[in-house]
Amino acid sequence: MGGGAFPTLIAIITMFFISGASGVFSSILSAAVLSGVIVLGIIMTFFISKILSVTILKGVPSSFTLELPPYRRPQIGKVIVRSVFDRTLFVLGRAVAVAAPAGLVIWLMANITIGDATLLAHCSGFLDPFARLMGLDGVILLAFILGFPANEIVVPIIIMAYMAEGSLREINDLSVLRELLAANGWTWITAISTMLFSLMHWPCSTTCLTIRKETQSFKWTAVSWLVPTAAGFIVCFLFSTIARAFL
Repeated sequence: MGGGAFPTLIAIITMFFISGASGVFSSILSAAVLSGVIVLGIIMTFFISKILSVTILKGVPSSFTLELPPYRRPQIGKVIVRSVFDRTLFVLGRAVAVAAPAGLVIWLMANITIGDATLLAHCSGFLDPFARLMGLDGVILLAFILGFPANEIVVPIIIMAYMAEGSLREINDLSVLRELLAANGWTWITAISTMLFSLMHWPCSTTCLTIRKETQSFKWTAVSWLVPTAAGFIVCFLFSTIARAFL
């Protein structure tokens, strides 16, 4: 789970599970629920790692070698410069390389009209039957797909699609946002399914580019994308099916 998923998880927890609490108790309950979600993510990581170790990684030697360089007194100026150019600008450059084209695609889909609906609405409608099996809807699933460059834009895309607007926007008042989501069919099942998929779905574009650079392999980059995606689909399907059966 990338750090970009945390704002989405915290917002959903606040709106649907601790909205009646207040004060210190609200903060404690929110932290407890979020911690539970994180622990679930860790458990799923170990579970999937075990499955991989007896399937596609079976027989592959696992080793880790770390060569420690000679110790030298750190030079503050050099550390700052290397951090800015080798890390910050490098990551931002990768993000822009993917985010700029993705932003154009999102804008075009929200503003190009075919018949009586936007391209965004047509695509979400096409995905809707499949998304319903996972406890989501077409808008949510499409938002995750279009949010591939960065998890932070998933909720703004959902808001834009529900409000039928032509640009991304945010709603800072969580009570207003909850009313919007509820008006578009969100229930506690939708909320939990969205949290589960946010927790386990495909890594963002920057992570995929980093994996490709480090492994020098399209195969392992594809595996790193497909495995969490399949896990997210399966877990959401199982949860929503079981939850509806007990309603």
